[in-house]
Parts: sequence; structure tokens; C-alpha cells
Amino acid sequence: MSEPSAAGRDSEAVSKFVESFAAQMVEAGMPRMAARVFAALLASDSGAMTSVELGEQLQISPAAVSGAVRYLAQQHMVSREREPGSRRERYRVHSNQWYEAITNRDAVLKRWEYALREGVDGLGPETPAGRRLAETLAFFEFLEGELVKLMDRWRIHREERFGAG
Repeated sequence: MSEPSAAGRDSEAVSKFVESFAAQMVEAGMPRMAARVFAALLASDSGAMTSVELGEQLQISPAAVSGAVRYLAQQHMVSREREPGSRRERYRVHSNQWYEAITNRDAVLKRWEYALREGVDGLGPETPAGRRLAETLAFFEFLEGELVKLMDRWRIHREERFGAG
């Protein structure tokens, strides 16, 4: 059994969680370094770490941290914060990061819908390809409408379970 860290945490258990959860995210399509950085942030008590702290914990280079954070920020899964009185940045994962990441997909869905609409118009709605595109478009429109309702229900459920925040 491993020794607890200064904060009273079992560093081996933290590492095991980080690598296990990161592997699941990689399997779902997330880049490996981004998955490891995200899991490390998620497993930290503060939810925030510097590049140096992430590099030390994960045994990765500053460049790997930078690339992973860039990806995660683009996906709305982490935010950057400047340490007061310092040039150093901290990277933070928020308790509602999944909500933010999912709801920010709305812009992507809208772009796909626009492109699919153009495809249906260009190929003709009665052609086999046009019908296939129209069905794909209808799926994304349905998904977008259901996602809005789902996120509304989540906000209510979250507040009931965890309080306002």
C-alpha cells in the first residue's frame, strides 16, 4: 500500500484513477495527453494546477501540458487563470465542466445543420444521397432540441442534489 501524501491523499490511488479515467476518455476519442491532464485536474482537490504541477504529477514535458491545455480550453473543459501577482497560469476544471462542454457543442451542431441543409439543397431532397443527408439533418435537429431540454432538467437536478453553485 502506498503512503499518503502531505495532503493526506494516497498518491498511488490518485495516479491509478487518473490513468484509468484518462484511458476511458482516450477510448472515446480524446487525445491521450489532454485526457491525462483533464483527469489530473479533475482528481485534484482544488481543481486547479500549474503547468509545472501537471508536468511533475504526470511526468510530461511543458510542451505536452501546453498542447493538452490548448485542446481542453478549445473544448470548454478547462479555463486558464492568472495567479495573482505572477505571470504563471493555473488551469482549472469547474464542477460544471461537462455541462459547459456539452452545451457549447450547440455551435458545432448548428454548423453541421447548415452544411447538411446546403447538401440536401444541392443534391436534391429526392435523391438517395439527399434523403440520407435530410435524415442526418433531422437527427441533428432532434438532438439539438432534446439537448436543450436535457440541460434544463440537469440544472434543476444539480441544484436539488448539490445546491446552487
